[in-house]
Amino acid sequence: MKRDTIIVSACRDPEANLGIVNPPVYHTSTIIQESVGEMRRKSEARARGEQVTMYGRIGHPTSLALEEAMAELEGGYRCFAFPSGLAAIAAALTAYVGTGDHVLVSDSAYRPTRSYCDTILKRMGIETTYYDPLIGSGIAELIRPETKIVYVEAPGSQTFEMQDIPAIAEAAHAAGAVVMMDNTWATPLYFRPFEKGVDVSIHAGTKYVVGHSDAMLGLVTTTEAAWQPLCATAQALGQCVGPDDVYLGLRGLRTLSVRLERHMKNGLDIARWLEDRPEVDRVLHPGLPSHPGYEIWKRDFLGASGLFSVVLDEAYGDEGLQRMIDGYELFGLGASWGGYESLVIAQKPEQFRTATKWDGPGLLVRYHIGLEDPDDLKADLAAGFDRLRG
Repeated sequence: MKRDTIIVSACRDPEANLGIVNPPVYHTSTIIQESVGEMRRKSEARARGEQVTMYGRIGHPTSLALEEAMAELEGGYRCFAFPSGLAAIAAALTAYVGTGDHVLVSDSAYRPTRSYCDTILKRMGIETTYYDPLIGSGIAELIRPETKIVYVEAPGSQTFEMQDIPAIAEAAHAAGAVVMMDNTWATPLYFRPFEKGVDVSIHAGTKYVVGHSDAMLGLVTTTEAAWQPLCATAQALGQCVGPDDVYLGLRGLRTLSVRLERHMKNGLDIARWLEDRPEVDRVLHPGLPSHPGYEIWKRDFLGASGLFSVVLDEAYGDEGLQRMIDGYELFGLGASWGGYESLVIAQKPEQFRTATKWDGPGLLVRYHIGLEDPDDLKADLAAGFDRLRG
């Protein structure tokens, strides 16, 4: 089946649920087993890394439906759901390392990922080296005998660098390292991680999977070889998602294709319009031919989402930036993205880079383009530029 059909049909079983289209929400802790033999069989299955309905924290029909649908859509072996995107990142990073190990992380990675590496992993005796996201096959020079993970994110958070993931994966696998990717921006629809050499694919399901800004969710899909460490670590940490949030994630997944298509269309329309604005130094959108990573995006990706950044002309300062953002009517000022609404946030990536230097040269503003009419969004942005100029 093609992916649009998988999105709609995966893990739906109306015949098992009185004809109900969607899997019901199971609020449960205790799950009664039919017999001692059945409980032992499930315990053995769990020890092998299988997902079973044995206890509410371990899994129930609602969570299993989402996990199985996500794994099928992404083309991986299995998926585990977490209570947030960061929880998914933290568990995945923890699953494959121990004291004395080393991980490589893109310098443009999501800032909470860096924070976890610099605090929790450091306390565990695990060293992190940040690398230039444009390094490509040159990553081989940074891999040590103790390197267990190479962590990629494409495009990069805030600054949207594209990474040559197949080249990085080839070098990492040659050294026996696991390739881990934050695939939230593209979703399984627009980037097929396991076809490009990724072993562990992470999503902040809070964003495009949920799609309505009303639930926290993380999802990690792996290859068969990488599954056991992830599953064992997640269960040992007691990670689980509330059934209502799982249900909202499953609901959002069913419409992901049609929503993401509109996000891409609106996003590219607005990005092209912004390129022509005199107040803008450049637009950081991988789907634009002007982007340095455009050829990689065109080669490896099947589409784009609605998230990108712009660098303002260096003539404008923070006071004008505040006037511009504070006066928006349709662009809400807030963290996160991926919902149906448009958002904006000012960011300072230069504060967190260590392997590379970010030099705008102007202020950086990140936009998430929602499902509103693009003409209305352009009018709101134009009025903002009037305020920026003072």
